[in-house]
Amino acid sequence: MLPRLTQAHAPLTREVSAVNELGDVDTVSIPAERALTVYVDKRELVTLMTLGAHPELLVLGFLRNQRLVASVDEVDSITVDWDVGAAAVKTRQGISNIEARTAKRVVTTGCGQGSVFGDLMAEVDQIKLPPATLTQAQLYGIVNAIRLKETTYKSSGSVHGCALFRGEELLVFVEDVGRHNALDTIAGWMWMNPQVGGTGADKVFYTTGRLTSEMVIKSAQMGVPMVVSRSGITQMGLDVAQQLGLCAIGRATNKRFLCYSAAHRLKLQTELLA
Repeated sequence: MLPRLTQAHAPLTREVSAVNELGDVDTVSIPAERALTVYVDKRELVTLMTLGAHPELLVLGFLRNQRLVASVDEVDSITVDWDVGAAAVKTRQGISNIEARTAKRVVTTGCGQGSVFGDLMAEVDQIKLPPATLTQAQLYGIVNAIRLKETTYKSSGSVHGCALFRGEELLVFVEDVGRHNALDTIAGWMWMNPQVGGTGADKVFYTTGRLTSEMVIKSAQMGVPMVVSRSGITQMGLDVAQQLGLCAIGRATNKRFLCYSAAHRLKLQTELLA
C-alpha cells in the first residue's frame, strides 16, 4: 500500500534586484531555498535545505536512502506544511532502534552540507547490481535531452539537476539546491511509481553534479547500475563504483565523455563521431 502524500507547493524562484556590471539595476530570479524539518512519528529527525519542488518525495527518498525504511509500505503518510516548514512522517509500525541508527551523522560533500546517518560503506558489500548496458547513441540522447530541458537553472542558476532515464527516455527530472536532495526525490518517485520505477535494472541516473561516493552508493541502493554526470568523479566515488561494477560516466557534454568504471556496460559506436 502506497503512503498518503500531501501536495504542498511553494514558489521555486523569487525576483530580486541586482546591479549589473554597467551599474544598471536588473530584476533577476534566484532559487527560493527554504528549510524543511522532518519529523518521524513526532520525533525530530533532520532539517533539509531544499528548493521545495517535491517535498513529500524528497522526504520519502531521504528515508529510503538513509536505510531507515526498507519498503514504501512502512510509511503511512507524509504531510508537508510550508507555513511552519515541517514534514510529518507517520509510519505504520514505527522505525526500530531509530535513536541508535541516527546517532552517527556524517556531513556530506553535497551542496548545503547534507547529512547521512550511519556508516556510508556498511552495506555496500551487500549490493548486487543487475546486468545492464547503455549504447553510445543512448548516452548522446540522454545528454541532448538534458540540454533541451527547460530548467530552473537556466532561469536562475544556483541549483543542481538530476534525472532518471530508461534508455534515452526521460522519466523524471528534479532540481534542488543540492544534488543529494534531487537524487533522494527521484528515489521517492521510484517508490511511488512502482510500475515504472519499481526496478532500477533498466534505468540510467543523470546528475549535473560530481560523482562522489555518496552519489554512487545512493544510485546503487536504488538498483541503478549506470550513472552519468556532466561533471567528474572523486577518488572514493571511483573506488566504490569499481567495487560495485557500476558504470560511471563523467564529463558528458555534447559528444564527449569519460567512462571511469565498468566500461563493459557501455557499448561504443565510434561511427557516431564521424
